[in-house]
Amino acid sequence: MKIIKSSPLLAMLIGFIIIAAAISTISVEGRKHHVKRIKPKHRRHSKDTPTGSPAPAPYPSTHDGVFDILSFGAKGDGVSDDSKALVGAWKAACKVVGGKVEIPAGKEFMVKAVTLQGPCKEETVVQIEGTLVAPAKIGSWPKSSLFQWLNFKWVSHVTIQGSGTLDARGYNWWNLDNYQTQKRNKYIPPMKPTALRFYSSGNVTVRDISIVNSPLCHLKFDDSDGVKVNNITISSPENSPNTDGIHLQNTRNVEIQHSNIACGDDCVSIQTGSSNVHIHHISCGPGHGISIGSLGKDETVACVSDIIVEDISIQNTLAGVRIKTWQGGLGVVKNLTFSNIQVTDVQVPIVIDQYYCDKSKCKNQTGAVSISNVKYNNIVGSFTAQPVRIACSNNVPCMDVDLIDIRLRPSGGIRGLQTHQQQHALCWNSYGKTQGPLVPSSIGYCLKKSNIDGYYPKRFIASSQEKLCPL
Repeated sequence: MKIIKSSPLLAMLIGFIIIAAAISTISVEGRKHHVKRIKPKHRRHSKDTPTGSPAPAPYPSTHDGVFDILSFGAKGDGVSDDSKALVGAWKAACKVVGGKVEIPAGKEFMVKAVTLQGPCKEETVVQIEGTLVAPAKIGSWPKSSLFQWLNFKWVSHVTIQGSGTLDARGYNWWNLDNYQTQKRNKYIPPMKPTALRFYSSGNVTVRDISIVNSPLCHLKFDDSDGVKVNNITISSPENSPNTDGIHLQNTRNVEIQHSNIACGDDCVSIQTGSSNVHIHHISCGPGHGISIGSLGKDETVACVSDIIVEDISIQNTLAGVRIKTWQGGLGVVKNLTFSNIQVTDVQVPIVIDQYYCDKSKCKNQTGAVSISNVKYNNIVGSFTAQPVRIACSNNVPCMDVDLIDIRLRPSGGIRGLQTHQQQHALCWNSYGKTQGPLVPSSIGYCLKKSNIDGYYPKRFIASSQEKLCPL
């Protein structure tokens, strides 16, 4: 009986164990199935998400060291702003020895005012084959970028070259009607920018390119040393105001050669602090000729020395070769040579003007920048107003001025001149020597002579000013 009674209990116990085992099996299988579904998700997530910081993207380059601005996002449609692309390509090339920025042919890149800054690895090149254009509207120029359009700063061993063009679109700056119209409607910068400028740079070469239509100077070098300009073209209309071709200030050891310059002001302007400058095989005109100065404005000190200008062709200009200083200035201009110069229809081929004034009236002052050791040799051609005009300060005479082989005839013949005075050379308080052939003959007795000892009146004034110019 006991066995029979316990049988149902045993059966129930066995059944309970079987059911529990079944439930456990189902739970385990469920967990296995759940894990299998999660694992693929985890694998996909780990594949798509990097475990560390991303590596920096390399600079785009067509081949080693060459950085095409198209690779930096430039559009080259003449409308889109490609400034960032140019700056990006420059920064990349700047980090590489022999790095090159490439501006490809067949495209027009609109670039706002930018500064391309060094120092860089040496032998950096900007290869301009296409066209860079400035913003067309005056009002689009930022207030902080009024001095220049393309500014190279603190660079060394840099070459700008190529068959391309820099078009600074200066016509809106020159046109008074457009200027007034835009001024009524939008902010207008109070000054005009230079197209291409180098500041505090050394061993700079600019060759083969064209620079056109600058609002102000086309090419300017400030506080630089070691400059070579070769085979460039500068062009703006004759009536474009203050558009100097090449402007040098505080710049030394310069060679400018085999270039064509046509503008609305000086083809080459040499300012204070410049020395050891050689200019040769240049075609200048229209414009105002090749000028030293103006110097000494507002009684400032001016120092210019060791300038050679030779093998030059000048046509349809206000002056040929000119030195211009303000009354009241201080300093020294010395050791200048102008030789082998052909002039055609130039108003006054030889000019020294120590009474320079760019307004209707200027204050009379006794002080002047000292001018000495100036040689003019083999200057021939035609003039439209006067052959020679040398007007030196009453108190600080020009000294050691040589006029050798000067042959200048009126463009329309003697009858084309309005007055008898225009046929003659004018010299005032200037000392030196002349040597034939001389045409007109008045050049022969234009300069005053020194005495036997080579002493000039008030030479001590010039000597004292030498101390101001440690050149």
